[in-house]
Amino acid sequence: MKLKNYTLIATCAAGLEDLVHNEIASFGGTEIVQARGVLIWQGDLASGYRACLWSRFASRVLLQLAEFPAADDTELYHQCGLINWQEHMDNSSTFAVDCALSNSSITHSQYAALRVKDALVDQFRDRSGERPSVQVERPDLQIRLHIHNDVASLALDLSGESLHRRGYRVEGAIAPLKESLAAGIVALAGWNRDVTADTLFLDPMCGSGTLLIEAALLYGDSAPGLWRNYFGFMGWKGHDEALWSQLVDEAVAREEAGLDRPWPLILGYDADPVVVAAARQNIEKAGLAEKIRVRQGQLANLKRPAAKGFLICNPPYGERLNEVDEAVQLYRALGRVARQEFAHWQVGIFIASPDFADRIGLSWQASHRLFNGPIACRLLCAEVAEQGAEQEFQWQVAAETFQGEGSEFANRLVKNLKKMLKWAQREGISCLRVYDRDLPEYNVTIDLYDKWIHVQEYAPPATIDPDLATSRFSLALTMIREVLGVRRDRIFIKTRKRQKGKEQYQKQGSRKKMYEVREGRCFFLVNFTDYLDTGLFLDHRIIRERIGQLAAGKRFLNLFAYTGTATIHAARGGAESTTTVDLSATYLSWARMNLALNGYGGPAHATIQEDCLKWLEDAGHGRPNVARSRAGVSTSSRLPGERATPRGQYDLIFVDPPTFSNTKKENRVFDVQRDHVRLLELAMRHLAPEGLLIFSTNFRKFILDESLGSRFAIRNISRDTIPLDFERNSRIHQCWEFRNR
Repeated sequence: MKLKNYTLIATCAAGLEDLVHNEIASFGGTEIVQARGVLIWQGDLASGYRACLWSRFASRVLLQLAEFPAADDTELYHQCGLINWQEHMDNSSTFAVDCALSNSSITHSQYAALRVKDALVDQFRDRSGERPSVQVERPDLQIRLHIHNDVASLALDLSGESLHRRGYRVEGAIAPLKESLAAGIVALAGWNRDVTADTLFLDPMCGSGTLLIEAALLYGDSAPGLWRNYFGFMGWKGHDEALWSQLVDEAVAREEAGLDRPWPLILGYDADPVVVAAARQNIEKAGLAEKIRVRQGQLANLKRPAAKGFLICNPPYGERLNEVDEAVQLYRALGRVARQEFAHWQVGIFIASPDFADRIGLSWQASHRLFNGPIACRLLCAEVAEQGAEQEFQWQVAAETFQGEGSEFANRLVKNLKKMLKWAQREGISCLRVYDRDLPEYNVTIDLYDKWIHVQEYAPPATIDPDLATSRFSLALTMIREVLGVRRDRIFIKTRKRQKGKEQYQKQGSRKKMYEVREGRCFFLVNFTDYLDTGLFLDHRIIRERIGQLAAGKRFLNLFAYTGTATIHAARGGAESTTTVDLSATYLSWARMNLALNGYGGPAHATIQEDCLKWLEDAGHGRPNVARSRAGVSTSSRLPGERATPRGQYDLIFVDPPTFSNTKKENRVFDVQRDHVRLLELAMRHLAPEGLLIFSTNFRKFILDESLGSRFAIRNISRDTIPLDFERNSRIHQCWEFRNR
């Protein structure tokens, strides 16, 4: 018997058309016509059923009932009335009509849908005196009307609900990607059912596990529609129950065969344990708990788990401006990890901004334009090249002895550089001070930050002629360029003067240019132009290293955290958790960018915008503003029911307050000499019994209150924390260790 042929339509997200085309051909479709987001083909009912059951990439499957001109609502009503609706439904059936318009004389979609409903109901009422009922949720018949250029297409929605709703997602779980888009990402990145069992699939920021599940369904030859208990054709009079049951049985058999074959390891990580739990629930519901492993883990700790594989992920991209800044740094971390750990792996990164592509730092072999809802995105694909030995930047110091004007300064700088660079290379230090007002006539400091030079001019005393000071400074800059052989664009200049109040932390410019530098195994963003300080206090290098050495398994608290550099060392040292507190939203955002740049995020690394003294008083009772993050990019607020870390629960605390600060909002003034006793007493209440608190201050005239020694075991470690490049300025900071007695 010749099977009835239909005109069938599949809709999909833009960018997935080729994938859907290949599916339709495999379902027996012919005369396939492809356009943006839609494909039309000729096929029997089995072809439509297979599309509903098996399509991984389509959104809906429609069976066209009629196509006709519809220049106005009268013609639309008339043409719909010519359709024999009794072939498709009964008086007792429920139905709903949806409409989409494009370049139509009829301008109101709801009105157009109403005219279709009227024609259908009037036909039933005229023939039988009864009429079917409208039901919006899961009707027996879902009718789709599309009018384009005054031509109407009326179709039955065989899928009923969007096909991306596979049925394995637990209600309330995070759902950043539709399943159909996730399947498209996986397939376009090169993963398929023919990969060998020793080829690993890895998503290092797996979220709710959608990419993992779709990869498993694809490899296991599992029909994505098997979980669904509702399709739009199930209440249709033309539905062939026997044919559908046959196709379902066939799909079940294929799935069982797929589960029995050798499987690759499919592995996911996420920094947030709540998200990991949601992913596991989804995986369990999909029946894939034995095939997919999900673990809590930081991007920073990601290592190559197999010789070959696919690293495919959808990193967060940030919906607000500050989150975009943090996302950029996360992409840098992802690229660095990929280059270091995943040579010869296939990589597919789904990005929302072209700017992110450059931050990753891979050579892309393919780029697919896709849409995540309304957001234009790219799937970037590459095979990670083998990385040769990294060529570290090395300064080249002029060999000759300088003569003439400025030679005294130049020769002193050369002498310093030869000593300091040799020491820095031995110690693995790339950010250091090489000149610190050595000669009274040249009242400047010179710091090297990787391949950049930061020069700070100190205001001359009143006894020095300003014109002479300006001339000497200009000469010093000339000598710096000649000694180190650098262009002007690698030298940044600031003028320091005595600061009042918050001037030290206020912006000096508006360029907001960040540069990435390295300190040991940590990476930091520095800003040479906008603030008096760069974001990295070089004199605290030894303190940060000590924190990193002590942090393994510890709960770390960083008060007056500035840009969070000590937090990064603690995280890199293996801290169980970090809490970073600062009143400045600007510096907390900077700290989160530093966390993201190093591959850290999630609730284990909280940032709190709060006055530190107030937070110490309130912690454990109030609800300070904690920014959580998924793999390094912050969200806006604390999770429901989350509490602050209770008192006495930090094993390692770093307190580095400013000398003086004030807050206009609360009219609060902090003076380190006056307030340090109260500050340290409050901080020590949060220290675990066997814990360690490190207190540092840059106030040169600071005197630690003797009364603190009667309550706490205190050790002055100032001398041990002054690095070689700050020996000329040995009182750059003072530092103590505090322990409970």
